[in-house]
Amino acid sequence: MRRSTPRVLHILGVDMVALPKTLALGLAALSVLPGAAPLSDIDITVDHLRSSKGLLQLCLTANERSFPDCEDDPAARRMTARAKDGVARFSNLPAGQYALAIVHDENGNSKLDTFAGIPKEGIGFSRNPSFSFGPPRFSQVVFVAQGAGTSQRVKIKYYL
Repeated sequence: MRRSTPRVLHILGVDMVALPKTLALGLAALSVLPGAAPLSDIDITVDHLRSSKGLLQLCLTANERSFPDCEDDPAARRMTARAKDGVARFSNLPAGQYALAIVHDENGNSKLDTFAGIPKEGIGFSRNPSFSFGPPRFSQVVFVAQGAGTSQRVKIKYYL
């Protein structure tokens, strides 16, 4: 069975080799059109780290059901940064509401270590809500990112 899609697109004047680049340029142009939603950058500063060892595992989501671990959210952004730097940046995000969760992964094993359900490593959230048993609610941590200059300063909390 022959695939006719490339031939049909060729007949319509679509260059299959240049198509991905053309689409990317077109999408980039949309972001600078008047009235188009601006892209946002979010600068993150992490405070109260008990050591500069390991990594910071960051999870940014706009989906309440995917908070705090970003599971099942294809649009979520994850990032790893060095703890000794204490900073990170999410770039080129659509303007909107987001929630941020951070784990200070001191041993660098890419997971939150716990003992009897209590985190052994530091955790923190956007807007620094108070919490004790379980993560805070999405509504407590959600913030608005709109254009340049959005920032969050997150205080890491340790239990053990």
